[in-house]
Amino acid sequence: MRPITRGPYKEGTGDSAQGGGQVLTINMAVLLAVIVVVRLRRRTEARSRVDEKLTVVIVLLLGLLLAPTDLGQGILNAAGKMVEQVAQIKL
Repeated sequence: MRPITRGPYKEGTGDSAQGGGQVLTINMAVLLAVIVVVRLRRRTEARSRVDEKLTVVIVLLLGLLLAPTDLGQGILNAAGKMVEQVAQIKL
């Protein structure tokens, strides 16, 4: 993931036109997780269909960003074990 820079940044020099070479890095997974939490805190009655669809798209993007990480793989393994255990239950 490439960092988002403030101002013109000269690659490889550690210098920017504003001086100091400040780089603002945003982890997209964290940003999307915050957006999802904020959106889901709203009351259900206050959401439109378009609003709900947008929330679904954001959650899917969050899942795609988490999937290749160690956290994503751990969640996948835990979910897989849980599904196996539920499948073994005989009613």
